[in-house]
Amino acid sequence: MARVRVEGFTISLDGYGAGPDQDINNPLGVGGTDLHHWLFPTRTFQQTLFGKDGGTAGVDDDFAARGFQNVGAWILGRNMFGPIRGDWPDANWKGWWGDNPPYHVPAFVLTHHPRPSIEMEGGTTFHFVTGGIHEALRRAREAAGGMDVRIGGGADTIRQYLREGLVDELHIAIAPVLLGRGESLFGGLDLRALGYACVQSVASEKATHVVLRRQGPKDAATDAATDAGLPLSS
Repeated sequence: MARVRVEGFTISLDGYGAGPDQDINNPLGVGGTDLHHWLFPTRTFQQTLFGKDGGTAGVDDDFAARGFQNVGAWILGRNMFGPIRGDWPDANWKGWWGDNPPYHVPAFVLTHHPRPSIEMEGGTTFHFVTGGIHEALRRAREAAGGMDVRIGGGADTIRQYLREGLVDELHIAIAPVLLGRGESLFGGLDLRALGYACVQSVASEKATHVVLRRQGPKDAATDAATDAGLPLSS
């Protein structure tokens, strides 16, 4: 079954997915680049973004690579597309990533301001959605054609989908850095009450990779029985 996934979203030890004062010179906020030292040298990142051979293998690359497997569409918050706020004064801005973005499938950008779709090199087409997260997910699922939908961020976009219980699986990379301020990923959320549980945790030298999965009724019942000390049926 097609899933809705968050992959490779990185947070600091104090829970921030971006640093403060995001702008065109600091798209990840001040200090935000430090979050991604686990990702930048990987073979997947080097090939996907720069088309280069080489790069590191191992745990970090394994998690980077899985983020692109079976993905048929992306959903992005507006800041993941560009730093412009309000109406679109500059139609020449076509995203942070240049002419050939790393998505290579339809990407649906959440915004309050309409804009025609933009077809880019490499199979990426940006569609601008003004109807909110549910409309974006409906359109992304249709475009994905039975493949998974990846929620690319930022933190506020992911929080909105988590709050509605719409994310099936979430891979978080926890970087060993402190940002002090910024955009919190889990602020105001009770993930346990929303049905999420940790199903995997793997550490590398540069990050701890944690996978959270939203449980179905059977999984939730099993956890409840375990917490109560009841025997499980065979």
